[in-house]
This record gives sequence, C-alpha cells and structure tokens, in this order.
Amino acid sequence: MKKINTFKPHHLMAMAAALTLAGAALPTYAGEGHDHGAAPAMANTNGPQRMADGSVFLPKPAQHQLNVRTLVVETSELPRAFELNGRVLMDPNAGGKVQPINAGRIEPGPNGLPNAGQTVNKGQVLAYVVPAFAPLERAGQLTQLAEFRAAKALAEKRLARLRELSDTVPRKEVEAAESDVLSLTERMSAVGGGLSSKEALVAPVSGVIASAHVVAGQVVDKRELIFEIVDPRRLRIEALAFDSALTNNIGSASLAVGDQRTPLVFMGAARSLREQALPLNFQVQSPELLGLAVGQPVKVYVQSKQKTQGIAVPQSALMKNAANQNVVWVKSAAEQFEPRTVTFEPLDGARVTVISGLKSGDRVAIQGATLINQVR
Repeated sequence: MKKINTFKPHHLMAMAAALTLAGAALPTYAGEGHDHGAAPAMANTNGPQRMADGSVFLPKPAQHQLNVRTLVVETSELPRAFELNGRVLMDPNAGGKVQPINAGRIEPGPNGLPNAGQTVNKGQVLAYVVPAFAPLERAGQLTQLAEFRAAKALAEKRLARLRELSDTVPRKEVEAAESDVLSLTERMSAVGGGLSSKEALVAPVSGVIASAHVVAGQVVDKRELIFEIVDPRRLRIEALAFDSALTNNIGSASLAVGDQRTPLVFMGAARSLREQALPLNFQVQSPELLGLAVGQPVKVYVQSKQKTQGIAVPQSALMKNAANQNVVWVKSAAEQFEPRTVTFEPLDGARVTVISGLKSGDRVAIQGATLINQVR
C-alpha cells in the first residue's frame, strides 16, 4: 500500500523555526584555548561614564559616594575686582627690632636667650652685649684709670691735711680740696664703668619673637639685627598696584586664608613708586591670620567701586578640560552633568565672577567637581 505524505510546506517551515530557537537557547562552548573566562560580554552601563558628547553620566548612588554638591546660580551686579601680589609686614606700632649700639660679644639675659616664637614683654632684658675694645684702646683707658687713682690719692691726703689745719686755713681751700676728690672719684667711676659695663638689649614692645639671629658668645657688629618682635594679632599687608588710578577706586579688599575670606582695611597708598608699582597698605586685625609669617607672600583681592553683571561661583567649581580651558560642571539632568566653558574674573579670593558661559538657574557642581572631571 502506498504511504501518503501528510506534511505540508507550512509545517516544514514551523519545524525549522523551532529548531533554530532551540539551538539558540542551548549553551555554546569555545574551543580549547579560546575561552575568555567569566568576563561579561557587555560593559556595565549603570556606572559613571563619559558620554560621546563630553557630558558625564553619574548615577545617584555615585553622586552620594563622591559627595557631590550643587548650587543654583543667579546673575547679579558684582564689583570689579583685581588680584594683587602682596606680602605680610609687621605693624610699626606693634612690632620692633632689637639692635646693639656697640659691637661686642653676646651674653644671655637673666632668663637665657629667647627662642623664635617665645612671648616677651616690653622692657624685658633679652641679652647683653659686652663691648669689644682694641688692645691699644683698652691699654689707654687702663692708663687713664691709673692716673685718676693716683691723683685721687694725693687729693685725699691734701684734704686730710687741710682739715687738720681748718682753724688756720680758709674754708674755701677745704671746699676746693673736697671738690677735687669728688671729681676724681666720678672720673674713675666713669672710666671703670666703661671698661666693665655691658649693653642690655631690651624688648621695645610686647609680642612674639619672630626671628632670633644669635647664640651665646657670638660677636656682633653695631646696628646688626639681633631679634625681631611682632604682635601676631596686628599685622599689615603691602600690595603692589601697577595702575595708580586704582588707589582712588578701592571699595573693599580681602585676603583668602584657606577656605575663609578675611577682610582688609585700606590704610592708604604710598606716593613714591617701587619697582614701577605703587605700594598699597592694608591693616589686618583678624584671628584667622595667626598662622601668617612676616615676609610671607600673599594674594590681595581689591574690589573697586565699579559694578559688572556676572555670576558668583566658588573657586572650587572651576576645572580644566583636555584643551586647558576653564570649565564648570552643570547638572543638566538628575544623573547627567555637562561641561560649560566659562570666562571669569577674580572676586574675593574664595569666589570668582563668571562673565560668560552660565545663565541664571543653572545648577553648578561646587563640591566633587574634581572627581566628576576625572570620569572617563
């Protein structure tokens, strides 16, 4: 009996599709030496990554882990500011220098030689200077002292004889002899004191020893700097301005100390140029500056009376891109940050004025921007 084929063409096509799906579901194995371990076939798309347009995808958990903080900025009128180079100086009314008048050898004071950083009071004896004499000069003074001693002995004998004859000798001769003895005694005292005296170096003001340049037994010249004394609570800042018109346009000034902004009080400007610049003096009376040292270079931010339109952002928000341009990171979406190229001017040391590149309402990353900038 002839067998009849009951399969139709569409049945054959269904079976082929099923076999294809079954083969796709079965596991496949690479040949020996061609396996890649347990590495995933696709990259993790849920981690921080730099996108093709330059923006950064940063998930919420990563933002919390990197401690990213943002700030909504607004356009406002801000003062035009200038950054000047300056240095720390001592207040002439609250600091001083200790210098000997005569050359000689250093001897410690009653409490020893003071160290740098030690607190001293006004009038305190810091050290002594024993004058140094040339041999011939010392020999001459000793000879003069010996002559005065011999003359005094003769004057005392003459005075004794006159006192014995006081009944027959006029009173004025006795008084003249007494005056000679007193004069010779004072001369001996003056010459002897010059040979044995030592100069006391005293503190001119109360404060802290800023520098000490001697040790016991050291020989110093006259007018040589021995000690410097400053009051760390009263310091001055001297800044150099190359534009003389700035002196009549100063509204305020500040000094950035770490993350804090310390205000300065403008004292006045000099009327003579120094290195083609005009010195500006500012007074500092702030406890934040206790760590500053005399002579330390600093940056002074002078704000003029002129105003400009801009956006104030912290200086920590400024970054550099691959092209060495100044950028800030703006949060454009919940998990998206995009770089904005900006131009800026100094403001007060802690903040800058962004002139272009931002608009009101932008949310700028002010903390963690360095880590966002490193995402690749």
